Amino acid sequence: MVRFGVWQNRRMHFNVHAPGGHTIPQNAAEARRLLDQLYETAVMRALPLHALAPHLPKPPTAASGGRTVVVGAGKAGAAMAQAVEALWPADAPLEGLVVTRYHHVPQRPAGLVQRIEVVEAAHPVPDAAGEVAAQRILAMAQGLGPDDLVLCLISGGGSALLSLPVEGLDLAGKQQVNKALLASGASISEMNCLRKHLSRIKGGRLAAACAPARVVTLTISDVPGDDPSIIASGPTVPDASTCADALAIVRRYGIELPQAIVHALEAGTLETPKPGDPVFNGHEVHMIATPQQSLEAAADAARAAGLQAYILSDEIEGESREVGKVHAALARAVARRGQPFARPCVILSGGETTVTVRPRAEGVARGRGGRAGEFCMGLAQALQGQPGVYALAADTDGIDGVEDNAGAFVEPQTLARAASLGLKVDAHLDRNDAYGFFEPLGDLVFTGPTFTNVNDFRAILVL
Repeated sequence: MVRFGVWQNRRMHFNVHAPGGHTIPQNAAEARRLLDQLYETAVMRALPLHALAPHLPKPPTAASGGRTVVVGAGKAGAAMAQAVEALWPADAPLEGLVVTRYHHVPQRPAGLVQRIEVVEAAHPVPDAAGEVAAQRILAMAQGLGPDDLVLCLISGGGSALLSLPVEGLDLAGKQQVNKALLASGASISEMNCLRKHLSRIKGGRLAAACAPARVVTLTISDVPGDDPSIIASGPTVPDASTCADALAIVRRYGIELPQAIVHALEAGTLETPKPGDPVFNGHEVHMIATPQQSLEAAADAARAAGLQAYILSDEIEGESREVGKVHAALARAVARRGQPFARPCVILSGGETTVTVRPRAEGVARGRGGRAGEFCMGLAQALQGQPGVYALAADTDGIDGVEDNAGAFVEPQTLARAASLGLKVDAHLDRNDAYGFFEPLGDLVFTGPTFTNVNDFRAILVL
């Protein structure tokens, strides 16, 4: 199992050389190693220690007596906090609290003194640990002055990890809302619009609590378009969405809410701080890692291996299985006709697809899997064993949905090998069971937590 960490520096490795010293795969095993390498390169580009240093502000001067308070949430939260500690001047005061997902704390290097507390909580459905952490972070923001600096470390997953429901909605109710949203097929922008309006800390409310302190937000994007107001539901940035928008999402997807909360949304009493609000004066937001940057790093690695590389987009959304079918159509055109790209080549894409959980027939076990696995099933189904096409899809945080795999691998023999084991891709798609389809094939991708998150990564190799 490949392990990633903020302190690791892994190197690419291949031993098959094409003319000119390049490394073009010659068989399925080499194709998989190349795709693994491209995924690893994309993740390495987004690791906090590699990306955070140029964006750190200077500490408050000793003469001002200002404090530096670090707060934050996300799957990269602990790694970002460790990077800040490693880069922050040893003689400059530093304190704070960040919350990350369970088991997403990298091993600390020897000699690093912990000045920022790290709390672990549940994702994607919030728990009491995340609620307590959010309460503590909000309390830390109180009473700060204009000479104080707040460093807010934000990454994907923060919406669930930083859970502090509005009055009238308890934790159990918030958990039910999250579960309903995750199963609905709603986009990440829709989900986070509703989350912001049901929170006492998201949607710019944390920034309002920090006033009049200076706030610098350092963020790793996991959303299409890199909108900081959507990443982790934007606790320190203005929110242009409205209560009316949130209410429309509730009705569109049939999300059940207490009637008092529905009335509050209708009346607009749960509105968030908007662009132009003076609470954001002097605040800074720095995007330290993005999906596009990771895709470009993977494309550079593919070109170094002697392959042409093409990035379709870092903003692809839609049903995972349908996105897989569209990618399959493109890969077939390249493999059969050399259009629109000449082979050999690598086709890359990112974004955040969705999975609408299908109703189960009575007696049918619930499927296991996430967006990447569902994409791979749709891709394999549409490719129908197309020779020369290999693919890897994985979440850059190392966790596909709520499982222990990052994603899955597809090759020309995937469907044939599945059939020999009595596995039917159509049946597994019907019950959203990517894990059950790819595990017997040995084609799940395992990395463990990567300690960063720039969302979906997809690479298709056409030889």
